[in-house]
Amino acid sequence: MMPHELRHEAVKAIKDQKVEFIHLWFTDVLGFLKSFTIDVEELETAMTEGMGFDGSSIQGFARIQESDMIAMPDPSTLQILPWRQKGALVATMFCDIVKPDGSPYEADPRYVLKRNLARAAEMGYTFFIGPELEFYYLKSEQEPLPLDRATYFDQTTRDLAVDLRKDTVRALKRFGIQVEYSHHEVGPSQHEIDLRYREALTMADAVMTYRVVVKEIAQMNGVYATFMPKPLFGEAGSGMHVHQSLFKDGKNAFYDPEDEYHLSASAKAYIAGILAHAREICAVTNQWVNSYKRLVSGYEAPVYICWAHRNRSALVRVPMYKPGKEAATRIELRSPDPACNPYLAFSVMLAAGLDGIERGLELPPDVTDDVYEMSERERASRGIEQLPEDLYEALKEMEASDLVRRALGDQVFEWFLRNKTTEWHEYRTRVTPWETEKYLPLL
Repeated sequence: MMPHELRHEAVKAIKDQKVEFIHLWFTDVLGFLKSFTIDVEELETAMTEGMGFDGSSIQGFARIQESDMIAMPDPSTLQILPWRQKGALVATMFCDIVKPDGSPYEADPRYVLKRNLARAAEMGYTFFIGPELEFYYLKSEQEPLPLDRATYFDQTTRDLAVDLRKDTVRALKRFGIQVEYSHHEVGPSQHEIDLRYREALTMADAVMTYRVVVKEIAQMNGVYATFMPKPLFGEAGSGMHVHQSLFKDGKNAFYDPEDEYHLSASAKAYIAGILAHAREICAVTNQWVNSYKRLVSGYEAPVYICWAHRNRSALVRVPMYKPGKEAATRIELRSPDPACNPYLAFSVMLAAGLDGIERGLELPPDVTDDVYEMSERERASRGIEQLPEDLYEALKEMEASDLVRRALGDQVFEWFLRNKTTEWHEYRTRVTPWETEKYLPLL
């Protein structure tokens, strides 16, 4: 369907359903959802001319002397909110951010992903993503107390969290987001809702919507949902394992029927690219100080840079091939967390994998042993490196990476480094309750 036809269909759908307001959504560089609301009478103007706003007030966007920005709604993203707001029916659309002359704005995270997808398309590929987002339900944002003491796949009865998950799945389906399944995770009151594989841009939009829906349903029921990577000391952190594959000419480019593990040469080179750049892209896939309290050995979080079939201690896992399911051949990157900016995270993953394909990188042998149980000497002898141990180390790796700079573009790359360096400095110089409790009585 042509753009003008999509716009016409969107306007018609909104008026037919008697929608009163439309939330226009976009994302700042850190991955926070931004929104402003228009009345239905302004819809046609917004769809054809866009809506202007001050970009200098958005994290990572324009400097004040070049602050005029325009949000152009993408009619293909139109959805009706599955709940009414004070009786009003409300719709949502994601926007692309453009300059006054109509050209794409380089710091718009959605454009960053579009640009990387265009590069994949030039090589003949379409990028598909399937994320597994974990999160915690807590009693409140001030009181990090879980609602239950259940663990992985536990079946609980008369449980508020089970009802919250079901209500969330229903809401996601009304947003047009297909859910594969949901379940209790390892931590107390930790849960996971897995999304059906989709093209990467659509999935990045879906991840942003998912986070809103999870939090909204929780708030409606008097509890708090958090995607913080490590909200509870001594318990499992929340990850976002990302299943990914490339399709070419309508077929899965990662599948090879002749290979022992049904992995094509492109898939192996893609994995090799991910491994080669794993330390460089970590600041983007795990962008918070708190992210590195999840990336520690002992909590099933991936720390060591290697790959394996079915071995969940490896950074990259290749799920078992099922006969007749060639389209499902994929790789799973296990390090990202659900608090990242999905547009940027998917961009750097794709850039790393494509670099592996372009350079024909050779995939090292897979690891069959539990990497956590190996000694440092054993890991060194196998060439198994470790992810950065904190945000500062990750930023230093990113700063030296030409690949990440190209993937994000100069403006996003430099702003992200500045912002995250400030975050690290604030964290490093702050005196924590742990230090006061431990040292004050002694020193």
